[in-house]
Order: sequence, then C-alpha cells, then structure tokens
Amino acid sequence: MRAVPAAIDDVLHRTIDGGGHVCVLTGAGMSAESGIPTFRGTHDSLWSRFDPMRLATAGAWREDPALVWGWYRWRMHRVREAQPNAGHRALAQLTRRVPLWLVTQNVDDLHERGGSTVDAHVHGNLFALRCFACGRAHEGPLDEYMDDAQRVEPMRCVACGDRIRPGVVWFGEALPEDAWTTAVDAATRCSLMLVVGTSGLVYPAAGLPALARRHGAVVVEINPELTALSADADHVWCATAAQALPLLAR
Repeated sequence: MRAVPAAIDDVLHRTIDGGGHVCVLTGAGMSAESGIPTFRGTHDSLWSRFDPMRLATAGAWREDPALVWGWYRWRMHRVREAQPNAGHRALAQLTRRVPLWLVTQNVDDLHERGGSTVDAHVHGNLFALRCFACGRAHEGPLDEYMDDAQRVEPMRCVACGDRIRPGVVWFGEALPEDAWTTAVDAATRCSLMLVVGTSGLVYPAAGLPALARRHGAVVVEINPELTALSADADHVWCATAAQALPLLAR
C-alpha cells in the first residue's frame, strides 16, 4: 500500500482547504495492532475459560469482586506492556494538518501515549479508577499485580471503605455523560468522519457515523474487513489503521 485512494485523498484535502473539522472514531481493531486482545479475544490467556460478557457487569462484581478485579488487572497489565502503533502516532501527526476530534471506544491509553488528546472515551478508561459505592476517584497507585494470579482483592476507597473498580462502562451501565455529549457534538459538527477499526456492532457509539452523515459529513471507513457500517459509509478503505493512517498524515 503506497497511496491514499484518490476519492479519500480528495475529501481530506477539501476538508482542510474548507476549514472543516475531522472526527475520528476508533475501535478495538486499532488497539489490536498493538497486541491488545479484543474484548472477546482471550483464547491465549489464563482467562480463556471465563466469559468476558459475564465478567463485565456490576452483578459479577458484587458476586465475586476478586475475580473481576483480577481479570481487569490482567487487562491493565497487557495494556501497560503494549506500545502505540503507527496508526496511533499518525493520528497525532494528522492533528497538525487539520482540526480533529478524537472519539474512542477503547478503554486503553494508547492514543494518549501515541501523542494524541482523546476528546471522548465513550466506554470509559481502564485506569480512571473509582469507588464502586460512592464514585470517588482513586488517586493512589495501583495495587501490586502478579501476572499468574486469577483472583486479586480490590483496593479500598479512602472515603467510604468500599472496593475500587475499573473506570470502564459495564454492560447495563450508561455511558459517561460528558464523553457522550462531546462525541455527539463532534459527530454533528465535523465535515469528515474517519471510522477506524470498529465493528459497528456496539451501540450507541455505532450510531455516530450515521449521525455525522445526517449532518452533512462524509464518512470514511478504514478497516481490513467489511463491517456492519460499510454499506452506509461514503468510502470504504480496506486497510488497517497502521497501514492507512500514516499515509493520510503525510
């Protein structure tokens, strides 16, 4: 892959020349290129016999907080070992060419470590720890983690004594209000939306591209495979983030 498809290159240049904004919506495929397992991709781990769909709920936390915290500590460990890929770094470069909002479904910090400012973590952030009961942010260090441990007792809140939980959105929970408001604002005001590495199956975030189109934006999907969003995108670029985004950032 040596060049940006002509139609996509044209719409980017028209956005830049016209003083428009770009909204970038990223999903799990972007982090997967850095070696982060997707939410269901735990087949190669000590957690392979657990169903992540059953661990990521408030009910699972109440039933066995040490099991859930151990799984999330394993996920944090994997994130800390990973490094931003060429796609992450390219987005930071692209902000020097055009005003850009970055909205991500990912709960890791690879965008930030790649040099970008994330405007909206719509599914939360692994490392934004808070108390399960009172919601107070945890500002202390993480507890010690052992890679071969399956159950880890969570830390305790200094205010109320309840357990500290990860800062992600669990199934059945509302999205962070501020992040979602920012994401919707970006989608309705952008001239171009880049949808990168997301399956388009998880709502309400998967509805942002359609919202952008209704408000006049051109939607470009960047993904190595067709997704649920492909039929409604204006342009589909079958490539990974690490392949495509450095070409756009040049």
